[in-house]
Amino acid sequence: MTLPSLYLLLAAGTLVALVSVGAAKIAAKAGMPVLLAYLGVGLLLGEGGLGLPFDDAALAQALGLAALAVILVEGGLTTRISDVRRALRPAGALATLGVFISVAVTATAAHYLLGLHWQLALLLGAIVSSTDAAAVFSVLRAVPLPRRLSNLLEAESGLNDAPTFILVLAFSATSLTTLSPGGMLAQMSYQLVVGALAGVGVGVAAVWLLRRLTLPTSGLYPIATFACGVLAFAGAGLVQASGFIAAYLAGLVLGNAGLPHRRATESLAEGLGWIAQIGLFVMLGLLVSPADLPAAIVPALVVGAALLLVARPVSVLLTLLPFRIPLREQVFLSWAGLRGAVPIVLATVPVVAGTPGSLVVFNIVFVLVVVFTAIQAPSLPWLARTLGLVPHRVGPDLQVEIAPLDNIDADLINVTITEGSKLHGTYLDELRLPYPTVAPLVLRDGVAFVPAADTRLRTGDDLLVLTTPAVREATERRLRAVSRAGRLAHWHGEYGDPERVAESPRRSPAWKSNASPCPASASRTRSSPATAPDSA
Repeated sequence: MTLPSLYLLLAAGTLVALVSVGAAKIAAKAGMPVLLAYLGVGLLLGEGGLGLPFDDAALAQALGLAALAVILVEGGLTTRISDVRRALRPAGALATLGVFISVAVTATAAHYLLGLHWQLALLLGAIVSSTDAAAVFSVLRAVPLPRRLSNLLEAESGLNDAPTFILVLAFSATSLTTLSPGGMLAQMSYQLVVGALAGVGVGVAAVWLLRRLTLPTSGLYPIATFACGVLAFAGAGLVQASGFIAAYLAGLVLGNAGLPHRRATESLAEGLGWIAQIGLFVMLGLLVSPADLPAAIVPALVVGAALLLVARPVSVLLTLLPFRIPLREQVFLSWAGLRGAVPIVLATVPVVAGTPGSLVVFNIVFVLVVVFTAIQAPSLPWLARTLGLVPHRVGPDLQVEIAPLDNIDADLINVTITEGSKLHGTYLDELRLPYPTVAPLVLRDGVAFVPAADTRLRTGDDLLVLTTPAVREATERRLRAVSRAGRLAHWHGEYGDPERVAESPRRSPAWKSNASPCPASASRTRSSPATAPDSA
């Protein structure tokens, strides 16, 4: 490649990224999911628009799987295991048994309503039965849902890619007459179990290493952490196991291990996740031939309607029977099974394998994803309000940065009080931080000062909290609780979430504060020292 070619490639790639970001902004204002904007950019650049040729399905599949690995690692790194722990069992059931039920119902509809051969119908059912991690992470995190419900959806989307990918491979490469259900089940069990072990194993090993590794600059810690998640994906793939589940679980372990510079790691992961989404959807938009899409509209509507109105609700209802999920939440789960990049990437598998009818399946899947994402995603906030699932108003989550102080075996937590946080207006001793945690410094408007017990926190403050590894997690939980629900957060459960009152454990003696708590009424009569820039 010559230098002019390199410059042209970099300029074109940068312009595509900038146009995609602008399109995403427009789509967000219009209430549409950003993935449609990225697909639209790809269609405009492709043979139906500017004429940029791209028809390499094998390359698209490889790049698509790599992008999905990045998205799943990002999803794991930015998910709190304390939130998803209770959701793992129902999410695992939806990701396995629920997928099988959905495939069976969708394939039956495709066979009898469209006249597809059973193998092609099963292949189509397997491709569209996976909820998409990228779509769920980007859309649902903007919908105010109860935490247990959003956690269940995110966990399901992170786990169900693996079983569907295995089914798609099986139906693409093997005829039904020679397909062994027992062999396929054994292969699936191997891939899921070994993939999960690989993800957890790489995650635990990486945590052990990163805690003992001294890097020359703090910027290398996020890179090393994210690289370990991608390593889990690649390592699982090398032993013929599921790289999808390995990537998600490795990210989950790394993101919840209390590693240094966690906030910087999450920021890097989110940035890489967005880059992966932009590249993935633009590439898939380039891959499709617009001239072939009109013939796929009616089949896509038929299969999509059967999936959305029959297959998904039936799979949710039957799978969640043992878990006592409220019916209104099951209704939302049924409607919120978003499809995105994963089905389109999976649709390239039979194309690469040369399966008869695979191009027809690819076009049906593409139209189905575009149409039903445009229908489902904008309606989710309305549906949540209609079903009464929007929780009581609480403050936003807390922005914290952790840095280890190895010489004194302590951790320094930097708390940024953002707009809407209920830390605003809270006096320092009302935080009731666990002993021996202290708050030695506040940075306000560029001026640093040592706070007193009656210092009142404000939006925009940076609060430095010095704690020990033994109580760091308890300190974080307390700060997050106050940020979301105010100084009386302990009346609303451990995390300040009203729906967790009945489940919240009794307060541990470790929560005893090293400053005496003051009644809320006392806040009206306090005054800060005249010398400190912290008066109310």
